[in-house]
Amino acid sequence: MPDFDDSDVLVSGEHVREAVAHCLTTLADVPSDRWGAPAGDLEWTCWETLEHLADDLLTYALRFGLADPMGAGRVPLRLSRDRAEGPENVVFGDAAAGAEGLLTVVEACGGLLATVVDNTAPTVLAPHVFGASDPEGFAAMGVVETLVHTYDIARGVGRDGVPPEDLSRRALVRLFPDVPVTDSASSTLLWATGRLETAERPRRSDWRWYGAPRRHG
Repeated sequence: MPDFDDSDVLVSGEHVREAVAHCLTTLADVPSDRWGAPAGDLEWTCWETLEHLADDLLTYALRFGLADPMGAGRVPLRLSRDRAEGPENVVFGDAAAGAEGLLTVVEACGGLLATVVDNTAPTVLAPHVFGASDPEGFAAMGVVETLVHTYDIARGVGRDGVPPEDLSRRALVRLFPDVPVTDSASSTLLWATGRLETAERPRRSDWRWYGAPRRHG
C-alpha cells in the first residue's frame, strides 16, 4: 500500500467541481436512445442513475443549510419514484430538456455542495447513515458518488468512465482507510465500491465508507 501523507490529499469543494466536470465531459452528447439502458450492473437506467447522482449532491449540501445539522436526521423532503424499480429521489430532470438539461442539474447540485462545504466551519458535523461527518467528509462523499455513478452510466452508454487518479486517491484516503491501494487508485476505488473484481480480490457485495472526521497530529 502506498505511504500517503494525508496533508496533500485534503478534499474540498474544488474536488467536487472537478468530479462533476469529469461527469459532464464523459457524458456529453450521449445519444438520446442510450439513456434508457441499464447503468452498468445497477437496476436503474442511465437517466435514473444521473438523477440519483444529482439527488445525492443536493441532499448532502442541504444538511449544512441547517443551523444545527445534527439536530435533524434528514431534511424531510418528499421522496418519490418514477417506477417501482427506480431510485427514490427528491430531484428529477425535466425530460423535455433532455440529457443536457439533466447534466445541468447535476452541475448545479455539485456546485451547491462545493460552495457549502467550502463555507462551513470544518468542525461542524452533519448526520449520515454511515455516521456523522464533517464538510470535508461530505465533499469526499460527493466525489465518490460522482465518480462511481459516472462510471456506471458510462458503461451503459458505451463511454470510458474510468475515474481520474487524483480524485480517486483523495476519496480513498479520506473515506476508505481500510482499503489497501493496489494497481491504480481508480481501479481500487471501483473495487472498494463493488464495481470491479480481480483474481486477488473478489468483488465486494457489501461495502461502506468511513466518514468520521480524521485526526491530525
